[in-house]
Amino acid sequence: MIHIRKTEEADAEVLALLGRITYTESHGHFIDDKKDLFEYNNKAFSISKTKLDLNHPNNLFYIVYVDDLPVGYAKLVLNGTHETITSLNNCRLERIYILNEFIPLKIGQQFLTFLEEKSKDLQLDTMWLSVYVKNERAIRFYQKNQFKNVGKLNFIVNGKEYDNIVFSKKIAL
Repeated sequence: MIHIRKTEEADAEVLALLGRITYTESHGHFIDDKKDLFEYNNKAFSISKTKLDLNHPNNLFYIVYVDDLPVGYAKLVLNGTHETITSLNNCRLERIYILNEFIPLKIGQQFLTFLEEKSKDLQLDTMWLSVYVKNERAIRFYQKNQFKNVGKLNFIVNGKEYDNIVFSKKIAL
């Protein structure tokens, strides 16, 4: 059974570990130098950084569970900015990750639908995100869900730039 809930500060350790594992599973093979991956994970998914992120008023985190086991998470950033996003009433889907073992359960689709509903509840009109240009599975997923390519940005991992596509979708209120 799938259950999704908003995170609390007490979830910091689980969230940090999920972040580290899922980022490595989904992007680790794209990072040329594994030392860069390790250093990025240490910065982005430390418990102290996770607690800071959890306590930021513009960040909303959700964990998805299968039979009470945490298997993925998402991070929404309220009113994120990017040069191609004109809406001032938006959210950036900064992270949505599922452990590889659970991807065949199609949890990602249910999770994205849940996040879109949460965005509607918050009366946001646009959801946007970025995805690495070589992450073909993710690109297909977002295109299937009516996200449109609206630009690009560079994602930095330990000083090295990785080209990302910016996708955006209008949220029907």
